[in-house]
Amino acid sequence: MRRRPNHRPTRPLTVIRSIARWLLAGLLVFAGLSHLFWARRGYRIVVPDWVEQVAPIDKDGVVVASGAAEVLLGVAVVALPRERRRIGAMIAAFFVAVFPGNVHQWRTGRPAPLMRTDRARFIRLFLQPVLVAWALWSTAPDRARRRG
Repeated sequence: MRRRPNHRPTRPLTVIRSIARWLLAGLLVFAGLSHLFWARRGYRIVVPDWVEQVAPIDKDGVVVASGAAEVLLGVAVVALPRERRRIGAMIAAFFVAVFPGNVHQWRTGRPAPLMRTDRARFIRLFLQPVLVAWALWSTAPDRARRRG
């Protein structure tokens, strides 16, 4: 078996980062599809009332748009490896952009898919920074690639 001249062995961190990226992609695609299909009605509850006053679309439009964005970002992060870092930043920005909906849901106590209790809604607020970090870390370039 001949080795390619520039081939470097895969590092364990690279493998872990790849697995994390694929899991993130799966989460985004699943969540996006749930926004578009089976949980669409439940997600309208999460959209703050003020969004309809500042956006040119209604709550259902926001849910559909966010679901489509999630699906596209999930697919893009694995389908466009050369743009991975940029897409990771977009995913992180998306997670920041939807945070007001999570706060609204917690403050109003409105149930939504998988968020039926005040405790779950409160814990969800602390999950958002983890999702942002996950998006940025899993899409960061490997050290070996940055150097060479």
